[in-house]
Amino acid sequence: MSADLRRDAEAIFRAGLAAADPHRLLLARSSIEKDRWSYRDEQRAVSWALPTAESGGRILVVGAGKAAASLALAVEELLGDRIARGRIVVKHGHGLPLKRIAIEEGGHPLPDTGGLEGTSRLLDDLADARVNDRVFFLLTGGASALLVAPAPGLTLEDKIATTRLLLACGATIQEMNALRKHLSAVKGGRLAEHIHPARATTFIVSDVVGNDLASIGSGPTVPDPTTFADCLEILRRYRLTEKVTGAVRRRLVEGAEGRVPETPKPGLPLFEGLESLILASNRQSLDEASRASERLGYQPEIFAYDMVGETHDRARAFAARLGQLSGRGPAALLAGGETTLTVRGRGKGGRNQEFAFVAAREIEGRPNVLVLAAGTDGTDGPTNAAGAFADGTTYARAEKEGLDPTASLRDNDSYTLFDGLGDLLRTGPTGTNVMDLVIGLTR
Repeated sequence: MSADLRRDAEAIFRAGLAAADPHRLLLARSSIEKDRWSYRDEQRAVSWALPTAESGGRILVVGAGKAAASLALAVEELLGDRIARGRIVVKHGHGLPLKRIAIEEGGHPLPDTGGLEGTSRLLDDLADARVNDRVFFLLTGGASALLVAPAPGLTLEDKIATTRLLLACGATIQEMNALRKHLSAVKGGRLAEHIHPARATTFIVSDVVGNDLASIGSGPTVPDPTTFADCLEILRRYRLTEKVTGAVRRRLVEGAEGRVPETPKPGLPLFEGLESLILASNRQSLDEASRASERLGYQPEIFAYDMVGETHDRARAFAARLGQLSGRGPAALLAGGETTLTVRGRGKGGRNQEFAFVAAREIEGRPNVLVLAAGTDGTDGPTNAAGAFADGTTYARAEKEGLDPTASLRDNDSYTLFDGLGDLLRTGPTGTNVMDLVIGLTR
């Protein structure tokens, strides 16, 4: 593998990460004068009156997601001891040293007791929210798994079993979140019920194509357009109706029949005092990756700003275009988004590692061509890698090491193969989460 191409690909990836750093962005866009917080970005300028001792109001900070600690650190630096109480739920190992905001850790992508107990304490912190309070809610990708409060009649085990089925079947993030919202007491706008009657601002790091507020983190503070009937259709589509637990199936059927209240819908007074701001998204990372590649001497081309679809299909298309660019001079092919991997084997890996694996098969034998596919949060699937590098020698090197690429791909075991080759990208928690970046380089 070319050391130069590998070094450049990682440099481009890290430039994309820096562009979506929520800690830096929130500090750069905010100013506080006396009792007013002003925020300005490229699209809008807003400000909020901060509660004072005279008004009897308080500042409460809550949040969830893999990058919530980065946002919390910025909020602490801005507000200091004005914060009366705070709590966030992050993925295990994704915390930061905070002074006034408590950190809870939970499981991702499968929820666990840590997330369940942390969410319970977070809701306790909001139990006495009153009209003069101001709540800042910090929301990033991963919150759908980390903010855990099963709806009445359901257990944590019901949620885990359903999430596992959805992760394996190839459902889109929107389909997964529709189910999650209707099985939850906090998602799909229901956290707004706990915040009411206080006013609130939600700061968001988006990990969803199109930045749909109802999909990011399963939309805890915004109206939910999906229904119980939608959820039953999703189960039918993926042949999961008889695979989910009886309690889950019963709740969805009763909801579709009107015997269980729907998630809060648009137009309710509940949402009048709430607003949302998107701080960072994949587009910012992708645009900066393009600029970084140009600085390194490559001619950039955006393959897709919103790459979705089946992982193998998109990897083949990406590799085919990269192959067309090879031999034309230094070029960088860039994509952002989140593909969907249907898991059929029992191996270890994630959608980015498998994307790189499939791309390696397509560019096999081509010199001076490299692909890096990685998650901007620093984790890809249930692994300790952000993603993987692949080039035209990946298959040959694997076979030389006694590995069987065909069998590994069939078993969704990309991690084992790339780990054996030393071609995993390990960044650790990055402090952001704006979906995935794929970088193809050719000289």
